Amino acid sequence: MLNYQELEETLSRLDSVDAVRVVAEGDRVAEVHVLAAASKPPKQVVRDVQSLAMARYGANIDRRVISVVQLAAQSMAAQAESRPRLMNIRDEADGPRTTVRITLAWQNGEHIGSAVGPIVGSARLRLVGEATLDALDHIFINLPPLVLDSIGIASVGMRRIAIAVVVGGTSQDNELAVGSAVAGEDESEAAVRAVLDALNRRLPTLSE
Repeated sequence: MLNYQELEETLSRLDSVDAVRVVAEGDRVAEVHVLAAASKPPKQVVRDVQSLAMARYGANIDRRVISVVQLAAQSMAAQAESRPRLMNIRDEADGPRTTVRITLAWQNGEHIGSAVGPIVGSARLRLVGEATLDALDHIFINLPPLVLDSIGIASVGMRRIAIAVVVGGTSQDNELAVGSAVAGEDESEAAVRAVLDALNRRLPTLSE
């Protein structure tokens, strides 16, 4: 059976797409609502959605159920600016343990999240990821519980990529989200951006 949440996540990664909502009725896709940039004609966006759904999942989506809304470039930029962004990462060592504090900026304020764990290199990225989720929890008070399933650095071709897997939702309806970011010299910063990448497009709906 087609995983509609995974389909949403995959479609949202199209270059021309900023957000997707898939509405299912039984075992079929009844509606697909797409928020897209104005850089492509709506008909091309619809074809991209159909092609990716068929190639990845073997799902034949009727073009008539796909609706596309496009925003002007200024509106898209404003929407991106409204997403939480990383300000700084701080460590506070206390014997064999450390507290990682992540500061995220959102709207007109700054929000701090923290995580405590052993002061060992292998635990570093997980603490950063958990502190990022804690900061998001302070920003969006109606978020369901979010759990960092896994986080790490992987080699993709000649580049190193931070990949974060986040699980959220209720006990009856869990959602899996995957985010990634290119890892430069600072792996911790890449880890924060990977967690944000996993959730940025879902935060407005998750916090409803």
